[in-house]
Amino acid sequence: MTALRDDLTTRAAYVSDASIYRRLPAAVAEPRSVQEIRELLATARENGWPVISRGGGTSVAGNAIGDGLVIDTSRYFNRILEIDPHARTATIEPGVICDQLRDAASEFGLTYGPDPSTHSRATVGGMVANNACGSHSVAWGTSAQNLVSLTVMLADGREVTLDAGGTSDAALDSQLTQLRDRHLAMLRTELGQFPRQVSGYGLHYLLSENGFDVAKAFAGTEGTCGIITRLTVKLVAKPRFTALAVLGFTDPIAAATAAPKFRVQGVTTIEGMGSDLLDALRTRPGQENAGRELPEGGGWLYCEVGADTQEAAFEAARALPGLVEETVVDSVVVGDPAEARALWRIREAGAGIVTRLPGGGEAWPGWEDSAVPPHHLGAYLKDLYALLDEMDLRGIPFGHFGEGCVHIRISFDFNTDEGVAHYRRFIERAAELVHRYGGSVSGEHGDGRARSELLSTIYSDEARGAFSRFKRIFDPDNVFNPGVVVDPEPLDRGIRPGPGARTFELTPVHAFSADDGSFGQAINRCVGVGACRSDSGAMCPSFHATHDEVHSTRGRMRSLAEMLRGEHITDGWKSKETYEALDLCLSCKACATECPVNVDMATYKAEFLHHHFRQGLGSFVGKDRRPMAHLTMGWMPWLMKLVTRVPGSLRAVNFLERFRPIEELTKKLGGIEPKRRMIRFNDTPLTSWFKTRTKKGAVARTQQGAMARGSGRAASSAEKPSVVLWPDTFTNFSADGPGKAAVAVLEAMGYRVLMPMGNVCCGLTWHSTGQLDMTRRTLLQTLDVMEPLLEAGYPIIGLEPSCTVMLQHDITELLPEDPRAHKVRALTVTLGEFSARHAEDGGDWPFDTLETHAGPGTAVCQVHCHEKAQGDYTPELRVLEKLGVDTAVVGGGCCGLAGNWGFEPGHHEISQALGERNLFPAIRAAGPGSIVLADGFSCRTQIAQGTDAQGVHLAQVMYAALRAEK
Repeated sequence: MTALRDDLTTRAAYVSDASIYRRLPAAVAEPRSVQEIRELLATARENGWPVISRGGGTSVAGNAIGDGLVIDTSRYFNRILEIDPHARTATIEPGVICDQLRDAASEFGLTYGPDPSTHSRATVGGMVANNACGSHSVAWGTSAQNLVSLTVMLADGREVTLDAGGTSDAALDSQLTQLRDRHLAMLRTELGQFPRQVSGYGLHYLLSENGFDVAKAFAGTEGTCGIITRLTVKLVAKPRFTALAVLGFTDPIAAATAAPKFRVQGVTTIEGMGSDLLDALRTRPGQENAGRELPEGGGWLYCEVGADTQEAAFEAARALPGLVEETVVDSVVVGDPAEARALWRIREAGAGIVTRLPGGGEAWPGWEDSAVPPHHLGAYLKDLYALLDEMDLRGIPFGHFGEGCVHIRISFDFNTDEGVAHYRRFIERAAELVHRYGGSVSGEHGDGRARSELLSTIYSDEARGAFSRFKRIFDPDNVFNPGVVVDPEPLDRGIRPGPGARTFELTPVHAFSADDGSFGQAINRCVGVGACRSDSGAMCPSFHATHDEVHSTRGRMRSLAEMLRGEHITDGWKSKETYEALDLCLSCKACATECPVNVDMATYKAEFLHHHFRQGLGSFVGKDRRPMAHLTMGWMPWLMKLVTRVPGSLRAVNFLERFRPIEELTKKLGGIEPKRRMIRFNDTPLTSWFKTRTKKGAVARTQQGAMARGSGRAASSAEKPSVVLWPDTFTNFSADGPGKAAVAVLEAMGYRVLMPMGNVCCGLTWHSTGQLDMTRRTLLQTLDVMEPLLEAGYPIIGLEPSCTVMLQHDITELLPEDPRAHKVRALTVTLGEFSARHAEDGGDWPFDTLETHAGPGTAVCQVHCHEKAQGDYTPELRVLEKLGVDTAVVGGGCCGLAGNWGFEPGHHEISQALGERNLFPAIRAAGPGSIVLADGFSCRTQIAQGTDAQGVHLAQVMYAALRAEK
């Protein structure tokens, strides 16, 4: 039997989904087989627990949470059992991810039609349970319409098969037939009236004209009638070619009004958005110029067309503006897939972006999924805007306009009881509004806890009585997901961000400038859309390795939220459960940009560790002391400076650690992972080498060499522009090759290289281990040393990406009131950025095209996760291109070492698994003589300890390409 996870760490991670609701489960289980599900149902019966089915947990209506046993099929019960390309069907287990199925089907030129915005992490079982749709439903329909058959398990452990024509159980068939025959008129007049009428149960599929299709009727029951154990779904042929027409209108209402006119043959999407969504997107980091590709207008429709040839697709798309000549303002038609992808990215950003309004305020689901017959959408949207204005609320509508479905997140204030009451008043009035237009309170997300109570507004007593009877036929004891659809819970019960959510809030060390200085408000950023569970991109590496919800960014955010609430996790910042949830966070910062709401878990972890442990060296002794790795790794800059006061000490350390017993003893005493090899140190710190070199007049000799290597007039040292090379701890004490190469490269380019006259450090190692008092103290000391250089305005060139990002971003969050910190932030650049700008400005370029012994230069490049997240590697790629190096960038994000994290005990297996995800295979597949490029010291260490390769820094590549003396 599968293990029950009833520990508070796991339960806290499952307390919510993508909705505003919270329910602490009694236990969580992740079955691998049908038999294990049967055993879990028996356990639930013995304990009197209700049972909640869960896939990716991306439900926005609160239908994947509950206070009983949560059965999560996404982790293990996720096999594709068969794809039949001739029948165009796939038979799968419910935990299969939508994109996983689509990728497998693409081998046969097929795809799975439903494609919600969460397609990279939503399970097909969950999609069928909610009757999800997506942008292509105008052509390919809902999940119910793409369903062939289901096998479901009932509360007594029996499996039954449902399909067109009935079920495998004669007694069920009889009861369902009686239900249908009792309500024929209602089924024909109230249900199935327009494509996105998803609210309630789809009982109209029981009609004889619909084939008595029990499988389709079961779709959309939201886990309230049984557990799906197997399903067969339809596959559709992918259009061979597509073109995209984006049409601009005066505003979203005009776009919504025009949308039904595009429901013509060949059009596969009719997606809508307004300028308010674009305004929100432009407030995000790096998105200030987003949407320049869009045509003029204040509202847009995205209409994709498929055809057998590119020419036919393009011509069909180009004809679409003619259907609305009287209202269209402008249009753009593209056939190139890359151009279409760029346009789609703007629209697809909506699901996450609209959880924050342009001014930074919070926006929440609850009324995010209403739908009306498409020809009423313009009028409904106009009235919805008016209702928002009347009730002093803001929201950004977008959605599947061609299907009459509107998504919107609204600026509800859940912090007070009055705010919650205002939420209820709005929802009730919005339900009355949608009913006036013959609409549905749900268009694809299901009713859940958000809207089940509203079914009494839009459906007759007879319809709701039929829903109740249908549930009792399958689930007579109300075991499955009680409180949803039938006998609904109040829609304002158990709101996660509601009153009482911040019992343990305190004044943080970080400024949290984007969250009004509030750690609690920062935690509220996560609404649970689950992008961190996607298998693509860099976020979240620990979830990529474990597929455990606890070790996703969302799971950690839920644990932090429960810690602040104090209801079940009662020891606040001392919580062992939250510490456990944060343990596998690599602090890679991928979530800071890839998360739609820019959650920054690295910062939250540092803040938590600061309050969880005591500060200073005294925190390493006594009760609840810090791990020793926080000393050996966190205090590394201080320890290195201490050791180097004894001449020759680093050389002695290197010599002694060549003996394995001594190395093993060092790791044991220092709290280092036993399977790791210790790093080696420079014989002499880079700063000492630089001082000695300057005293001996090496600068002058290098200038003479630069004249011979480079071109142009030699300048005196005083005439040359000055730059500051940042001597980070790793380059200074452990890997001086990049530092020495950077000095030579910069001087050859015509610059006078300076280094700070005293000890400087960005504080990174203290920050990542949550020793924030020491981080701030170190930064203040650094600013004192740097002050003359800052006043001179010299560029600060960083070599170590993590330290560079610390100076470009974190420093002002730690010292927000110190103007010198803002100067450092403004002046700090990477070597690649500085060199690319130098070349573009026409500066001297003393480099030849690089060739290796194997021929023209090629490189496999691992971009440091911090630079990928909060920097920009494009300048480095331009430099490499100018050097003639053909560079292949490794995908996937963090290398898996992540500084101190990879050296901490218990992390080695996951660290290696992450290396094997993308980095190690890319290096092994590289051709002979390929350069392995990695600017991060951690990345080069991971490469050296996980492969036979040795990584080099961009500075070393540039040095190798310096023009030979003639």
